[in-house]
Amino acid sequence: MATRGQTIFLILLFVALALVPLAGERYPLELAVQLMIFGLFAMSLNVLIGHVGSISFGHAAFFAIGGYACAYFQTRLGWPIFVSMPAAIGLTAVCALIIGYFCVRLTELYFAILTLAFSMLVWAVAFKWTEVTGGGDGFVGITAPDFMSNPVLFFWFTFAIVAVSVGLLWLLSNSTMGKTFIAIRENPTRADFLGVNVRRMRLIAFVIAGAFAGIAGALLSFYVRGMFPESAFWTQSGQVMIMVLLGGMHSFVGPILGAVVIYVLETFISQYTQYWPIVLGTILLLIVMFAPDGLIGMFRSIGRRMSMRGRRNA
Repeated sequence: MATRGQTIFLILLFVALALVPLAGERYPLELAVQLMIFGLFAMSLNVLIGHVGSISFGHAAFFAIGGYACAYFQTRLGWPIFVSMPAAIGLTAVCALIIGYFCVRLTELYFAILTLAFSMLVWAVAFKWTEVTGGGDGFVGITAPDFMSNPVLFFWFTFAIVAVSVGLLWLLSNSTMGKTFIAIRENPTRADFLGVNVRRMRLIAFVIAGAFAGIAGALLSFYVRGMFPESAFWTQSGQVMIMVLLGGMHSFVGPILGAVVIYVLETFISQYTQYWPIVLGTILLLIVMFAPDGLIGMFRSIGRRMSMRGRRNA
């Protein structure tokens, strides 16, 4: 659930992003676009982890499906963007519905393993179905509208899509459905006793999470003008999960914060060493050992301590 403080932080963040084009340089624009895409990707996963309490090891499957579908509709079928992108998101939601139908029948570890299995199935299809996906070489040369060649216009396009998506997720978080998700996370047995169809609600959350991951994937396909099988691989799912855990999975803005920190660190560290996966593993270890509630939880703890000290000194 989005608290008042997190909502204010979110508004300030988007205000800051809106000022990025004033820098007049291309690199800040491209970095901001990437951060928005992966921030949305992390927030989509948090619908499952943070709201419903279902750990998914295969969320990258929907990221890839959204990207590949949008690329295919836009390039091979020649559909305009206002048709190809919604169609890709719709297809991703349908795939999430089919996959989720089987996954939500299981819980905890079995659910997580099954999501991983489906993700690897999507990766295998992307890798082997050369006629459609381009196989190991990826789907390259995506046809995009002319305005996307302008970094500033593409930034505003991404900004608008991500802002609307985050707004919808905010409404979900503060809605009755969002509170029902949290009730299921806290005590599924009690929620079921109170008349909540737990399996159906978990399936709805699964579809919602998949659809928003598809939006992020579609944006990425336009940004890089290509889509590659690695986007569906388990390492992509692992990285976005670490983003959620680092930021704080029980907070609304935590996944955004985690995505920013992880992506900026990866961009910086990869310039000096090829051992980024080791650094990522170290970050996960530190989170588990010292900050299980993520950065948001750590900030809250520091705030409480400072408040208590202030009261004592008063």
